[in-house]
Amino acid sequence: MPFKDKSTKESAKKKPPKKSPILKLKDEIKSMKSEVDIQKDKYLRLKAEFDNYRRRKERDTVDLLKYDGESVIKRFITVLDDLDRLEKASADKGKMNKEKLHEGIELILNKINKQFDEIDIKSFTNPGEVLDPELHDALMTRSEDGKAENEILEVFEKGYRYKDRVIRHAKVVVNQTPA
Repeated sequence: MPFKDKSTKESAKKKPPKKSPILKLKDEIKSMKSEVDIQKDKYLRLKAEFDNYRRRKERDTVDLLKYDGESVIKRFITVLDDLDRLEKASADKGKMNKEKLHEGIELILNKINKQFDEIDIKSFTNPGEVLDPELHDALMTRSEDGKAENEILEVFEKGYRYKDRVIRHAKVVVNQTPA
């Protein structure tokens, strides 16, 4: 028996004392609480960052919608200035003749059409085209010989398309053959 005693004493000296299962669990709990705190902090920071992002995007969207037409308005202010000058010039009857007035109007119309082209607004409908209910509003019908059924005879107001959307239907007079 003395032999066993000696080996147990030597093995007890070499091995560190074992932790009790309760101490191991306490250490694990402490470690897990620390990890939970770290993850909770990361979550709160991420949530705050996302809330700030969401508020910033809402503000940007509101501003975009609120000032959506600003660029178009800026383009047409110069046209309005031209119209003001034309109106003042037309009031001076002695200095301005009918031909000059007509030239001024043509100049302004060309400027407007150029602005429309730049923002992708196109006019449509000419006499001779066939009525399309998706594009045209028939205000009146008339009967003319030599014209096809539902052919557009006259355009009261041109139609306009913005990109691929009709923003104003054309108002037209359409040929209807008598029954």
